[in-house]
Amino acid sequence: MSTVGTAETHGFRAEVKQLLHLVIHSLYSNREIFLRELISNASDANDRLRFAALEDPALLEGDPELRIELAVDVEHGQLSVSDNGIGMSREEIVENLGTIARSGTGEFLSRLSGDQKQDAQLIGQFGVGFYSAFTVASEVEVVSRRAGLPADQAVRWVSNGESDYELSTAERARRGTTVKLQLRPEAREFLDEFRIRELIRRYSDHIAFPVIFAKSTADGTEPETVNRAKALWTRSRADISEEEYQEFYRHVSHDEAEPLAWSHNRVEGKREYISLIFIPSRAPLDLWNREHPRGLKLYVNRVFVTDDAEQFLPLYMRFVRGVIDSGDLSLNVSRELLQQDSNVAAIRSALTKRVLDMLEKLALEEPEKYAVFWAQFGAVLKEGIAEDPASRDRIARLLRFASTRTAGTEQTRSLKDYAEQAVTEQQAIYYLIADSLTAARSHPHLELFRKLDREVLLLVDRIDEWVVRHLSEHDGKPLRDITRGALEPELTGSGVAAAAELSKDDRHLLNRAKRALGERVDEVRASRRLTDSAACLVLGEDDLGYQMQEMLKAAGHAPPAAAPSLELNLEHPLLLRLAQERDDARFEQLALLLLEQATLAEGRPLDDPGAFVGRLNRLLLELGVAGEPTGAASD
Repeated sequence: MSTVGTAETHGFRAEVKQLLHLVIHSLYSNREIFLRELISNASDANDRLRFAALEDPALLEGDPELRIELAVDVEHGQLSVSDNGIGMSREEIVENLGTIARSGTGEFLSRLSGDQKQDAQLIGQFGVGFYSAFTVASEVEVVSRRAGLPADQAVRWVSNGESDYELSTAERARRGTTVKLQLRPEAREFLDEFRIRELIRRYSDHIAFPVIFAKSTADGTEPETVNRAKALWTRSRADISEEEYQEFYRHVSHDEAEPLAWSHNRVEGKREYISLIFIPSRAPLDLWNREHPRGLKLYVNRVFVTDDAEQFLPLYMRFVRGVIDSGDLSLNVSRELLQQDSNVAAIRSALTKRVLDMLEKLALEEPEKYAVFWAQFGAVLKEGIAEDPASRDRIARLLRFASTRTAGTEQTRSLKDYAEQAVTEQQAIYYLIADSLTAARSHPHLELFRKLDREVLLLVDRIDEWVVRHLSEHDGKPLRDITRGALEPELTGSGVAAAAELSKDDRHLLNRAKRALGERVDEVRASRRLTDSAACLVLGEDDLGYQMQEMLKAAGHAPPAAAPSLELNLEHPLLLRLAQERDDARFEQLALLLLEQATLAEGRPLDDPGAFVGRLNRLLLELGVAGEPTGAASD
C-alpha cells in the first residue's frame, strides 16, 4: 500500500469542527466503544459487497471469503481495522468522511445538554460512530479502494480531527478499507491483545463475519478468529444471553440506551423467516419525519439486502428496530417488488400483531416500562387509530391519557381505567382537546364536570383531534368532546334554565349580544356548562377543531369558515353588569371583551390583539375615574 498522488488539504465545515471537538474532548467517556463502531462499519461494508456481488460476481475479485481483520503495532502505537468489503471511491470518501451527519448536524448540536453521558448517546443516531476513533487516536488514516476499481485508484484520507483533512490517491491491491489509528499515549491499553479480544467478544460477537486478530506467537503472528462469526438471530434463543441481545440492539439501532423489550421468533411452515425486533426506550431525533426511510434490516438467507425495509411494519410502528431474515424472498427484490409480494404482506401482518403483543404484555406486566414507552412513542402509536382500522381496538386499549383525575405530566389513564371508574349513569367517555396540560386543566368547559365529579380525558398531542375523529367509540361508549354541541341531559339536569324557560330580560340580553357581535359568532346562548367563568366558545358537532384548523394552515390550506357559538353564564356578575348597560357602543365593546376573553381561554390567538388591548385599557381607565387613584396624597 503506497501513496501515488499529491495530497490535497480539505477543510471541515464549521459545524463539523464543532462536533469533532465535542467528540474528542467531551462526549465519549466510554472510549472503548470506538472499536465496536469501527467493526460495525466494516461489517456493513462486507454486507453491501455480498449483496452487490449477486448481480456482479466480478466484484469479489477472486476473494469471496469476507472478513474483518485487526492488527496492532506495539512499537509504533498503532491499531488497524481492515475489511475486504465494498470499499469507497474518492467521491464517497469525501461524502462520508468529510461531512458529518449530513442531514442533521445542526439539530444534533442543538440537542446537546451538557450531560456527557447523555450527549454521547446521541452520536450513534447520526451515523458518526467512525469519529469516536478520535477519542483514542491523535491521527486517523483511512485507505480504501472500491470493489471493481483498479488498484491505483485507491484513496487515502488522513486527519487529526482538527480543522482539516488530507486526501490523496493511493495504491491498494486488495479491495475494501483499512482504518489505522495512531493511539494517544493514554490509550495504549488498546494495543493489548487480551484487551482487544475481550472487547471483540463483548461488543462484536454477533457480527456475521469472522473478526480476525493477528495473535502474537514466538514465530511472529498467527491469525485467530475471535468472535463466533454467526448472525445472532440465527442462533437458538436459549443460547443467547440478555447482554448479547442488548448489544445486538445497539448494533442495529446505534442507540446506547437499553431496549424496553424484544421478541425473537423463527417461523416455519408455509412461510419461513426469522425476526428479531426491539422496542426502544428513547425516541430518535427524526421520529416525526414520516418521509425518512426507516424500517427493519432485511436479510434473505443471511444475505443483507437493505436497512430500511419499511414495508414489513406500518408507519405508525416506525420506532421498532431489528432484523428480519426471510427464505422466501428473491435476492433481487426491490422496494417496488416488496410492496407487491404476498409474502411481505403476510409477514407484515404477523409482525404488526407481534409488536402489539409486546406492547400489551409490557403494559400489563411492566407498567413502569410502558410509561417510558408511552412518553417517547405514544403520539406515534396514536397514528395507528387512523391508519390501521384492523388493529384499532387493540391500539385503543394501549392508549394513555392525562385526565382530571391524574396529577402532573407523568400520570396517565387508559380507556379501561376510565370506564371502570365512571359513574353508572354516565353515557359517554368525555374528553377535551387543548394545546397543553396547563391550558387544559384551567379550561372553563371543565367547570360543570368538576362540579358533578365526572372525569374528563385531557388530550394535548398535536394529532389528537385527527385521532379521535377515527375513534368515535370504545367498548360501546361514544367518545364525546365536551367543547362541542349541547351536553347530555344527565349533565344539565341541575343548572341554567332551558331556553324556553329564560326570562324576557335574559332573552333580550342574548339577542342584543348577538347583534353586537354579528358574524363573529354563530349564536349567543345561555350556558349550561359554566359555573365560575363568564363566557366560553362552543364548536358545532361537525366543525373542524382548532388543532385541525392549525394543521391545515401549516399545510398551506385555508380551513372552512365556521363561527363558534358564544355561551354566557347569565348568573355571573359580569353578565349582570352587562345587562344594565344602556349605551349601545359601550355594550358592544363589553360584548367583544367577553368574546375575546372566551377566545383566550380556549388558547386561541386573537384576530386583532391591539384592539383588545385598547378596549381593555379604556375599561380600566373608566373604572379608575370613579374614585381617587390608588396611593393619592391626602391633605
